[in-house]
Amino acid sequence: MQKTLSRLAKIMAIAAIAPLSSAAQAGEISNAELSATTCFQCHGAEGKASGGSIPPLAGYPEKVMVQQLLDMKSGKRASTVMGRHALGYSDDEIRAIAKYLGSLKP
Repeated sequence: MQKTLSRLAKIMAIAAIAPLSSAAQAGEISNAELSATTCFQCHGAEGKASGGSIPPLAGYPEKVMVQQLLDMKSGKRASTVMGRHALGYSDDEIRAIAKYLGSLKP
């Protein structure tokens, strides 16, 4: 089930970035960057949500994000949606996604 959700998330991410400019398509996109596009559906374009209860992710401290996502994945930290999303990723994928999101300019 987790692999199916992960594959579905990646397919949705590919569909979401398909309309990008030809310059962006020509460049290489890391797996983390591709996976992170699914985050942008709720956390705003490029992780720059403004206001509301959903936090921005651009520039979010990598180590904090990793710990929070791993805690949500394990059930140690309560969540509504994020725990289910985190189940679709391996711990290494979560670290890579957090590193990518943390590298974005807020």
